Formats: sequence, C-alpha cells, structure tokens
Amino acid sequence: MISIDPQHNTERDNYKLLVGSIIPRPIAFVTTMSEEGILNGAPFSYFNIVSSNPPMISISIQHAAGQSKDTARNIKQTKEFVVHIVDQQNVGQVNITAAPLPPDQSEISLAGLTPVDSLQIAVPGVKEAKVRMECLLEHCVELPNNDLIIGRIVQFHMDEDIYEQGRIDPVKLGAVSRLAGNNYAGVGEIFTIERPV
Repeated sequence: MISIDPQHNTERDNYKLLVGSIIPRPIAFVTTMSEEGILNGAPFSYFNIVSSNPPMISISIQHAAGQSKDTARNIKQTKEFVVHIVDQQNVGQVNITAAPLPPDQSEISLAGLTPVDSLQIAVPGVKEAKVRMECLLEHCVELPNNDLIIGRIVQFHMDEDIYEQGRIDPVKLGAVSRLAGNNYAGVGEIFTIERPV
C-alpha cells in the first residue's frame, strides 16, 4: 500500500489522484443565464445528490485564474440553473461546451444544442437531454479555489421512453460518467445485491 500526504503534493498531483480514484463520476451539464441574457452551458463532474427531501444536488465549480467561472457567477447572480444528465447521445455536443469561451458567447450555440423553456425558472434547458432538472440556488459555499453550489430541484423533466412507474430505466437513459484524462464510461454491467434487513 502506498501512502501519500496531499500537503506534499502539487495541486495537479492531488487532482490526478482524485479523478483517477473517485470513479465513475456523474456529469452535470449545467445551463445558466448571464445578467446580459447570454445562455451559458458547461459540464461538471464534481456533482452528486445532496438530499431527496427536499430534492437537492451539489456541484463543485473550480475557479479559473482565481475567479469564479461563468456558471458559478451566473448562478450566484440569478439564483437559477438547469442540470442535465449527460448520456451517450449528447456527450459529444456537451464536450464541445467545455471550450473556454468569453462570457458574451454561448456554448449552447457553439455545440448546436437546442434551448427549451423551463416551467418554474427563467433559465432554459436543452432539448437533447433525456433528463433535466430546474434548480434554484439553495446555498453557495465559497471555498478556496471553488464554489460549492447546492441547488434545490423545483421541476423534473424526463423523456417518456426512459420513465416507467416512477422509475428511470438506466439502460435506456444511457448516462455516461467521467473517468480520468479524456476517458468516459457507460453504465456497464448492472448487478443486484439485497440490502440487509
């Protein structure tokens, strides 16, 4: 067993250990609106569930050059955002949105994604996602070099083909996850283990 003290590592070395070991990571494709009305879209793999009652999710958004990224800044200003689940059909377009564009340009247009109106908030989602969640900002924790966003889901949207009796079919959803480097993974083998009672 190798033991490493993260305080003796560079940030990049710690990053490699984290993204190489905490896998697979779900990917949130997040749309936000700037105060100037520009629809922003970006993927984040530091993303997960916080709570089901009320339904809340978390996204950790690393700073760029010591500043909040457009997504975090927009969420803090407007208090609204949409989270989409990245799947095998849209992962190529979502990857394009990771391009470093200036704040006055829309990644949605660049990637050829189709904006679709939300029901509860002003920020549009994108049509190409099988699952999208309209969110209000519940809390933002400003940490060293990142913004931890906690969002409360106020509306779920899902493709009819993946939804059955209150559940989502993981095979039909075809979600992809982030690994290290340029690598992604599909759902893969599904197996069942009964929980102890």
